[in-house]
This record gives sequence, structure tokens and C-alpha cells, in this order.
Amino acid sequence: MHVLPLTLIALSGAAMMLPQSASAWGGTAHAVIDRAAIEAIPDDGPVFLRRHAAYIAASASLPDSWRGASENFSKIEEDPNHGWFREQFAFVRPIPRSRYEFILALYKHHEQIKDSDPATAARTNVRWTGTLPYAAIEAYDRMVVCMRQIRKAQAEGASTAFPEQHCAFQAIRLGHYIGDGGQPLHDSIHSDGWIGDNPQGYTRDRSIHGRFESQFVDGMGLSVADIAPRIGAPGHRSGDMFNAVLAYLDEAGDQVETVYKLEKRDGFADFADPDVRALIYERTAAAAAMLRDMVCRAWTESASPPAEVKPGPLDFDNPRFNPETGSAPD
Repeated sequence: MHVLPLTLIALSGAAMMLPQSASAWGGTAHAVIDRAAIEAIPDDGPVFLRRHAAYIAASASLPDSWRGASENFSKIEEDPNHGWFREQFAFVRPIPRSRYEFILALYKHHEQIKDSDPATAARTNVRWTGTLPYAAIEAYDRMVVCMRQIRKAQAEGASTAFPEQHCAFQAIRLGHYIGDGGQPLHDSIHSDGWIGDNPQGYTRDRSIHGRFESQFVDGMGLSVADIAPRIGAPGHRSGDMFNAVLAYLDEAGDQVETVYKLEKRDGFADFADPDVRALIYERTAAAAAMLRDMVCRAWTESASPPAEVKPGPLDFDNPRFNPETGSAPD
């Protein structure tokens, strides 16, 4: 089995066809992450995605195009899906297994502190906390469904073309959120300059985000070949996938201060800086590995019929039914 390589020029050119946002990894890194993940799928995984690798890589930044201010309904829904500012919701434990229970927890805390601490309350809402793990697991669930459709078509001797396209689109969505989550600045309130107490004197300049993930990545010429050897063997064959996503985000978020220390040294001015390059290699490889593992796990799950859940998540008799959301969490 042979997969045609995609050069950095092709990756960059494909990414440039899409609207860009300063609040994403940047077109190059997203395209590299997605392409590397697809190329790393083992032979017992969803190898059909290789046929769509160019489309997935070229569309890697598509979810950012849904965040334009002129499309405000889309922006309001989509913006939180790209961040997970965990310091902002340390009071929420454990993390709810429902997007809406998480949002309600934020609202209730906002109501409790809005008079005593209005500054904190102003950022205790869905926009300033983020919903990235929910967006990722929702795309993952949809991928399991469309993969079941592929297996059904295969069993019936029918064409798999349309369900493959559905899965490729979900891979674009999942890849973008997982890519964002691997960038430490997407997992912290310090996303766009250091906030609050600053004893180390880290920059408060909002441009740190773009200088790290876009300008430096483009300047160093990041390519699939750089991270492919760093991806490692497939993982996440078992265990809870939502918890795995949360752990992945925590791992990235733990490196926020590393980004600021490196910026403080020379402001990401030297594209040959071995420490900054190493961090970018490690983070993009981790993102590619996580995406590869999630699409492979989805393929494994799709081999089994949907679990029969009784009473269902919308059933008032479900013991976990939450009347505030009208559903039972996962």
C-alpha cells in the first residue's frame, strides 16, 4: 500500500485556500497534523480515510471559517469549541459528561459570584471557558455512526462512497479540535498573553499566540516528515474516550508556562531555535497521534451494533435524567 507524500508547499497552498484565524494552530500545522494522522493509520484501521487524505488536510482549518463575525449565529456556537481555559472552571469537578450540564454549572457559578467578584463572573461563561472536549467527542460519536454505515454498505455489496465522505468530514472536524487542543495556549486562560499575577514577567502581548503557532511554524517549515517518526504506536484501544480527551488536554495545558519561558528568551525570533522546534514537534506529533488513535478506536467501535440503552437518555425514567437539561449524561 502506497500513500503519496504531500509536500509542505502543497500543504501550505491548500491551507491558504481557506479563511484563517489567528486563534488556531495556523493552516500549516493543522494540515500537517491531519495528514500525518491519516498516514499513520495501521492496516487494521479505517484505511479508507487514506483516499481522502488530501481533502482532509486541505480542509483542516475549515472550522475556523465558521467563526466570522458576519456569521454571528455560527460564531457564537463555534467559538467555544476551540478552547478549554481550564483555570476558569476549576470549581467544576468532575467535568460533566454533558455539554449542557457543563454550561449550566458555569451559569450557576456566575450567578453566585456576579456581585462579589464581577470581574471573574464576566469570564465565567461558555465563551471564556471553552467547550473543546465536547466538540471533539461529539465529532467522534458521529464518526462511529458513519463508520457503521460504511460497514453496512460493505456487507450489502453497496457503494461506500457517500458514507466515506461523511467520515472524512467528521475527521476534518475532529482533527481541528484535537489539533487545537494539542496547542498549550488553547488550554489556558493565558491563551493571548499572561493574565493576572505575573511574578516571572511573562509577556502580556496578545500576539504571542500567533507568533508561536503560525509565524514560527511557517518559519521553521513544519512538515509531515518532521513529525511522522514521533507519532509512535497506536494507543487508546480501550478505556473511556471522553476521559482520554480530557487527559490529553491537561497534558497540553501543563506546558503553557514552557511556551511563555521560550517566548521570554527571544520572542520566537529565531526559527532555528532547537527548544521551540522541539516543543512544536512534540505537540503536533501528540495531536496527530491522538487523532489517529481516535479514528482507529471509532472504527473498532463501529464493528459492534449500537448499544441498546433502556431507559434512553431522554426518558424521564432514566435514573440519571436531569430535568434541567432534559437528558441524561453519557
